[in-house]
Amino acid sequence: MANAGGLNGPQKQHLLSSCQYADKLLSEIEAILQSSQSKSVFQKYSGAVAPAQARVIEDYIARIRSQILTAIESQNIPVPEPQFRTVHSLKVTLIFAGIAFEECTADKMRGYGEVPQDVVPELNGLVSEIKAMLDQLNGFLGQGLDQDPAERLRRLEQTGDEIQLLKKLELVITQHGLVDYRGRLSAILDRLESKSFEIALFGRVSSGKSSLLNHIVGSDVLPVGVNPITSVPTRIVFGSKPRILVTTAGQNPQVLEIGRITEFVTEQQNPANKKRVERLVVEYPSDKLKDGVVLVDTPGLGSLASAGAAETLAYLPRCDLGVVLIDAGSTLTAEDLSTLQALNEAAIRTVVLLSKADLLAAGDVVKARDYIAQQIRSNLRLELAVHAVSVQPGFVDLLDHWFNDELAPLYEFHQQLTKESLRRKIGALRDAVSGILKARLDRATHEKVGTSESRPEAPAAETQLRRVSGRFEEVREQWFRQTLELREYTPAFLHEAAARIIQTWRTSSTALPVTWESLSDLTTTVAAEKASTIRSLMEDLARDLSRAIREVSDLLGEDSASAEEELNSVVKEMPRIDLGSGELHLTRPWTTGISPWLATRSVEKHLRESVGEQIKESFATYGSMLDAWSRRIAGELQLRFNSYADAQRARLSRLSGAGTGEDIPSLRAALQELGSPLDLDAGTRTPVPMGAQQ
Repeated sequence: MANAGGLNGPQKQHLLSSCQYADKLLSEIEAILQSSQSKSVFQKYSGAVAPAQARVIEDYIARIRSQILTAIESQNIPVPEPQFRTVHSLKVTLIFAGIAFEECTADKMRGYGEVPQDVVPELNGLVSEIKAMLDQLNGFLGQGLDQDPAERLRRLEQTGDEIQLLKKLELVITQHGLVDYRGRLSAILDRLESKSFEIALFGRVSSGKSSLLNHIVGSDVLPVGVNPITSVPTRIVFGSKPRILVTTAGQNPQVLEIGRITEFVTEQQNPANKKRVERLVVEYPSDKLKDGVVLVDTPGLGSLASAGAAETLAYLPRCDLGVVLIDAGSTLTAEDLSTLQALNEAAIRTVVLLSKADLLAAGDVVKARDYIAQQIRSNLRLELAVHAVSVQPGFVDLLDHWFNDELAPLYEFHQQLTKESLRRKIGALRDAVSGILKARLDRATHEKVGTSESRPEAPAAETQLRRVSGRFEEVREQWFRQTLELREYTPAFLHEAAARIIQTWRTSSTALPVTWESLSDLTTTVAAEKASTIRSLMEDLARDLSRAIREVSDLLGEDSASAEEELNSVVKEMPRIDLGSGELHLTRPWTTGISPWLATRSVEKHLRESVGEQIKESFATYGSMLDAWSRRIAGELQLRFNSYADAQRARLSRLSGAGTGEDIPSLRAALQELGSPLDLDAGTRTPVPMGAQQ
């Protein structure tokens, strides 16, 4: 019997499904029409449809879709809402593209037959180059395609003269395809639209960042420990009650109790950011956070977390004041200097704190401060004051003195400081973009006057760059095997430690007992020996990359000294194993002089039963830390190498006879536009960034 009131539920569902399927087929027809304009390497269709015919077909499609909508609405069937976010879907598709190329490495293709050894480096290099470009596109998508910089600039036109320069920068970046700079432009716009003043703390693992922030806020809101935290900067803002807001990939923010923060920011509970945390905000009712002040706990540019450096570098454009902590119990390192240099190049005002000053005598504090200031001056040519601080009882007045006399006044003037900070960053962005355009103009001008003769060596040089790029995959496999071995090294270590202890007792005139401190020293020694092979692996990789850049530079007639110096300086301080605290008292077995084998077995058993689990946890953690360190070092090497190699590939392409096709008048006009006399702070211009020659 027919339903007099219209279609029943199943009938409506069938009609809707049919309309959806028909609409999908119409979209496929549109894709077929557009295939003639596609840049795809693998064309599916031949014979393009004439433009006039295509317009007729498109008109029919529009009319059919109109009828489909009428059919649905006539039966009171609601049109389903979109199921997926566009940007999220694009990023997921890029992930699948990356997986597809990952399966093309030499190691993965051995399932189809042995890959010739001479093909392996170039094949892996091709995969590495393509994946790097996919990562760049993924980073661009992460900036948010739903935000139109031009529209945001129009809304901000009344906020200051610097908007005019930003409008010019946005236009130049768009017209000349400088996608790498859209993230920095977007971050500057974020800061213009925000009324907050962001103070970020940087420093190596266990330098005291979290403890200092907790003291400023007045509560232990951040977990304190020696293990590296995950790669997500933690922002602390004013809120009416304590809570955290956690945003994970593709999800809306979750509001959680503040006590759950360790689930997201510690390496133990969120290793390598497996929970895909994209943003973490702590809200707390502290008087020191009012008036828009935001405190940020960063992983640090030298963090052991695998993505720490990249995440922190991406954050830099939002920072108004950088506070760099240097551990008084350690010393100023190359990583500390690198952090200060990065902040300076990002045009960020910076202060330096000598943390844990309670570890030093009063006279030594002054010496340490002077030494750090002198090293910063000689290495970076920066004049920065160094303040000693501590959160320990009896020394906390140092921190309070710095806060009240140095930091508190900045709170009062943070709006003016924010404006000055933004002007410095705009100037830095202008100089970076101008550097790119000048390099392109120079290259295009040389081509026009005929100085770009074809060179037969160019294709071979480009192949050389590709082959050395393939070394990353090879090195990645090696360090993974070695760090995995280290994670599972406890049984071998216990045997080795027992053997060393017995050997010492057999050759020493006194049989000193083995204490926790001596066992910890032995653990550090053995772990360092194992880690040295990984360091050598990275140093060899850096030398191979430097050699390739130098050889291609020689062909191009360029100076490669700065590139080689940057690549060779990447391999820095490695993490050290930490056995923690404990108790152990091991005396010499009576069998030591009679049977070293039995004595070794006895000591090994005692170690396994008394401290085996703690040693096992320490080696497992250390293996993970070395893996994260290796990923960070390899990532930085690849970033720097690609910056120089991309510039060389562009030059080699020209030498091969393929011109750049740059529009010289357009480049000159863009440079003239960016040269407008905006009154920016003198002395804040940063050098042209690495890779600007591309």
